[in-house]
Amino acid sequence: MILDHFPPMGVYETLFRFADAVGKYMGDPGTHPWAQGYPITTPVPGGPALPDTIAITAGDRMYPKADGQPPLREAIANYYNEFYGAGITPDHVAVFAGGRPAIFAILAFLKKGVKVAVEETEYTPYWDVLELLGRDYTLIPSNLDNRFRPKLEDHPDEEQVLLLKSNPCNPTGVATSGEELRALVQHYSQPGRGALLDEAYEFYGDPEPESALRYIEDIDATDLFVVGAATKGLQVPGMRVGWVVAAREHIELFRNYSSLGMGGVSRASQLYVTDLLELKRVTQARKAISAFFTSQRQRYGEGLARLGVELFTGDGGFYHWGRLPQGLDGDSFNERLFEYQAGILPGRLCDMARRGNEGPMGSLIRFSFGPLSADSFPSDMEILEKCL
Repeated sequence: MILDHFPPMGVYETLFRFADAVGKYMGDPGTHPWAQGYPITTPVPGGPALPDTIAITAGDRMYPKADGQPPLREAIANYYNEFYGAGITPDHVAVFAGGRPAIFAILAFLKKGVKVAVEETEYTPYWDVLELLGRDYTLIPSNLDNRFRPKLEDHPDEEQVLLLKSNPCNPTGVATSGEELRALVQHYSQPGRGALLDEAYEFYGDPEPESALRYIEDIDATDLFVVGAATKGLQVPGMRVGWVVAAREHIELFRNYSSLGMGGVSRASQLYVTDLLELKRVTQARKAISAFFTSQRQRYGEGLARLGVELFTGDGGFYHWGRLPQGLDGDSFNERLFEYQAGILPGRLCDMARRGNEGPMGSLIRFSFGPLSADSFPSDMEILEKCL
């Protein structure tokens, strides 16, 4: 074999184990996809319709532009300007085939000597990408001791550092907002510092969505990268459309990278997502997504707590982050759940130090209510009660 082997990232490790054990893919009819990070893909109560078709012309069958089609980049810039007063133009936007390729590209082009700072409990592929790229990184405490809520004083106070952070956090749902987010942006706007702020779960905040772009005064004077995607808030993970908002100089780099490493993003997907970002429609979507998933967070939180799960969940995202009772670890719990065609994400896979089930995250789980319809709650709780 002439290629080095690399294992699947954490979520897919769990999905492959589920398929081997159950003989189905998680998300197939009859399964309970509590390990998966995708939202329900039908309209939520009070939300706008999701289009069934798009019109394709001869021009749309041509190669896409390396940095994204102008109408989509303009729609993304208009969105952030409308809701956050970002003061950006389409020249500050690059389109990628989802959020993860954007994150990979940013980390791949980091200059030598720049250290990555990442919270101890974070989105599983961050670890994979940092290891694959051989990046030097330091951990910001995010654990049981601080209830997974690090403060700015926990961050490195040095230069030549890039913060890598999901906000709201996947898996904990802890959201940094308001003055706390402003201070974080100011800290990493200083010379020699930068931040990659992954806002995939932006719409899922309670009481309302939030973005770092509200607090960035002049993005061209910073090394700040705000990553968004149609995957979560716009409910179309299958379209594989994400983006980065950054200084014009960085966007030029991403365009050049795409010309050799990605070849642009499907024009059809870009057309679809452009329609989803129409301002009247997206205003309705933001309110409906926030309201529906806040209600889901509350009811599943109450149900899990009743069954003895100690919750540390924040006010964002569509996950519950909790500690199992009875000395259970996430993998042992999954063995029970697989018998009912259900599964969760073991907490050890969100540990950026990868200390396994014997480590501090071994007894923790990420329970996803993202794909669940409102009427699945009784059957979900019945399975959880049997397995706990």
